[in-house]
Amino acid sequence: MAALGGDGLRLLSVSSPERQSESTTLGGRGPELCCWVSVFSCLSLACSYVGSLYVWKSELPRDHPAVIKRRFTSVLVVSSLSPLCVLLWRELTGIQPGTSLLTLMGFRLEGIFPAALLPLLLTMILFLGPLMQLSMDCPCDLADGLKVVLAPRSWARCLTDMRWLRNQVIAPLTEELVFRACMLPMLAPCTGLGPAVFTCPLFFGVAHFHHIIEQLRFRQSSVGSIFLSAAFQFSYTAVFGAYTAFLFIRTGHLIGPVLCHSFCNYMGFPCRVCSPGASQRRPLLAGYALGVGLFLLLLQPLTDPKLYGSLPLCVLLERAGDSEALLCS
Repeated sequence: MAALGGDGLRLLSVSSPERQSESTTLGGRGPELCCWVSVFSCLSLACSYVGSLYVWKSELPRDHPAVIKRRFTSVLVVSSLSPLCVLLWRELTGIQPGTSLLTLMGFRLEGIFPAALLPLLLTMILFLGPLMQLSMDCPCDLADGLKVVLAPRSWARCLTDMRWLRNQVIAPLTEELVFRACMLPMLAPCTGLGPAVFTCPLFFGVAHFHHIIEQLRFRQSSVGSIFLSAAFQFSYTAVFGAYTAFLFIRTGHLIGPVLCHSFCNYMGFPCRVCSPGASQRRPLLAGYALGVGLFLLLLQPLTDPKLYGSLPLCVLLERAGDSEALLCS
């Protein structure tokens, strides 16, 4: 949060010349106040999202279908209202992005097909090792596996499974909407795109600390193990949040981060490389290394902004004279 102190504070004016001259005359604590409005708005969104999970009093664990259904209701309400927070922020700061609120939040048609496919492909390449592990663990061949995946009965079972709906649909959609689509437009004019990529995930990572409450209540492990697990989860979710924030900025779409989030929820943390036998360990390690190498090689080409059309956040900052060339070109 060093960008929020002293001379690091800034407000990027993004509207008409009159608005720019007005912003230029903002002296004293004006820009600082606007940045704190941005931070407070993000903090309020994070607290509202997590708080909505606990408005229902229950002695049942979080994976119980009744608990999941209630949390669906509250979190969908909060997520649906979250754009109003961005609207209020816009009015309080006077920042006019020159585009519709939905476009700024990644709801647009231009470039939607590459935005849905290429980030997901990039993420699957990163998970090449875990995908190899998954195929080794599966007793069926590729053709049989595809039949199972594409069978209507399989999808029907998934759509009636509350845990599947939570992990693959509701959580990715609502978390990316609140923590990426709403927060990044508010943070970027204050910090710039680069710092926003790393600041925004902090709210996302801290929001996952609420799992400690349930683990302590149900005594699922020792206190030390619970807090160690929470620290690890914070680190993992913060890194993942930075990745999806990067995707959101580079593609200008929400759909890519949502699909990548869903895929990563399905795959889990890639830590199973030590489980196979000696004969499988070497090709698996090669798969992990190849996946990471290809991911780093393809990260820039597959997220090239030219593939996705005009990027709302980049346009917002370019109009203020802050092009952020590394992320916008």
